[in-house]
Amino acid sequence: MSELQERMPYVAAFPEALGTGIIVRSAQTISPVLQRDLQSLIDEYDATLSRFRTDSLVGLMAAATCGGSFDFPDWTLPLFDLYDALDAASRGAIDPCVGEDLIRLGYGADMTFTIEPDAHEHTGSIHGRPTWRSDVERHGTTLVTRRAVHLDFGACGKGYLVDLLARRLRQSVGSDLLIDAGGDMTVSVADAAQPVTIGLEDPADASNAVGIAHMADGSLCASAPSRRHWGAAHRLHHLLNAIDGLPAHRVAASWVAVPRSATTLPDRSGVPAGTATGTVADATFSAFPTAIADGLATALFVTEPDRLAEYVAFSCALLTPDRRVILSRWFPGRFFTA
Repeated sequence: MSELQERMPYVAAFPEALGTGIIVRSAQTISPVLQRDLQSLIDEYDATLSRFRTDSLVGLMAAATCGGSFDFPDWTLPLFDLYDALDAASRGAIDPCVGEDLIRLGYGADMTFTIEPDAHEHTGSIHGRPTWRSDVERHGTTLVTRRAVHLDFGACGKGYLVDLLARRLRQSVGSDLLIDAGGDMTVSVADAAQPVTIGLEDPADASNAVGIAHMADGSLCASAPSRRHWGAAHRLHHLLNAIDGLPAHRVAASWVAVPRSATTLPDRSGVPAGTATGTVADATFSAFPTAIADGLATALFVTEPDRLAEYVAFSCALLTPDRRVILSRWFPGRFFTA
């Protein structure tokens, strides 16, 4: 039995969650009642935000050619606030309206992975595709549109679900737990001197690790195009720059670590870079470190780390296409020879 299995012997698995599966480990028993509660949360999340379901709220927005008013559950408020901040921090390169670009490039609900003939004439905000800031009017958790809008919350949606599950779990089984959602992970252990060791997957070989990280109380998220790519020479993938709607290729993989007590992203829409605004208390999503780490791991493909660091305290590691490793200060891990 591994050290992790000894420390957290109780396991609950949700293999169908978000298409990648979620595994929960805990030092205390995860009761059948709690497992059903977690599954209900996962089902509600999918029925609300999945762009692969025509009956989800996101699916209904995509089908509303003349737009409409769509009331989302209260629990979506921090997620929407986080996208407001990521949109501002990335200057529009991170935008949930990128779902339309993904469909044009072949990554739609039908999973054809066939690019539309005129895709490059329409992808991205530069070609008039709807944007989160201009085409989605938001009143709390109510979204109002004037035309069909194809939303994709993949940049930080999986991490947000991990945080929602972690909140439910801590109320029942305490803080000794680990949630792994296929690259998005949150960890909390009673003894900070004994952190959990996490392998950092090689984007060129999923069976190999390029390094290890150590986490005791926080979230670690990875992003790479290696698991979702298609087309000639695998040049198409799901990590797009929302401005031109095309896959980003300057980074091969990213890892972001955010402590559970996140110091994070006040609303800086329209505020010049370097201008101090807001506090952690102003941000409704500061209690969602996995969502923040997930969003930043994606944003690093299209935004410089220094730009993002103006908005949030985090540490990161980047692997470039030529196998160079770039480490920020305080990143809780080390790399082998890449």
